[in-house]
Amino acid sequence: MKFIIDNIFIIGTALVSGIALLWPSLQNRGQKVSLLEATQLINQGKTTILDVRDTEQFNAAHLRGSKNIPFKELTNRIEELTKSKSKTLIVVCQSGFLSSKASAQLKKHDFNTVFSLNGGLDAWQAQGLPTSKVKAS
Repeated sequence: MKFIIDNIFIIGTALVSGIALLWPSLQNRGQKVSLLEATQLINQGKTTILDVRDTEQFNAAHLRGSKNIPFKELTNRIEELTKSKSKTLIVVCQSGFLSSKASAQLKKHDFNTVFSLNGGLDAWQAQGLPTSKVKAS
């Protein structure tokens, strides 16, 4: 008991840091897909790619054939994706954080096969995989 009292600060710090490390895995954010799995799904042709980044970011670089609905507008524009309910849906953002939130949101709206791209566009570009950009008019 004396040990616990003498080291309460260290024990408390260890507990808080342990909870902080486990927190992301405890949150229900949907399934993730690796870059390899994503390219395989895309090549099969029955995949819709949803980019949830801002329009400016999307215009600068995005996965070929992806549809842009910024995360802030997703709840209001979800009906635009109803044709994709029967397809595999891969959600993309810059780093993978927002796409995880968006994929969990889409699951709540009865989208069956929804994945978040692990690492987002940053990981995609780091591997030298192809992107497109919107040309200025």
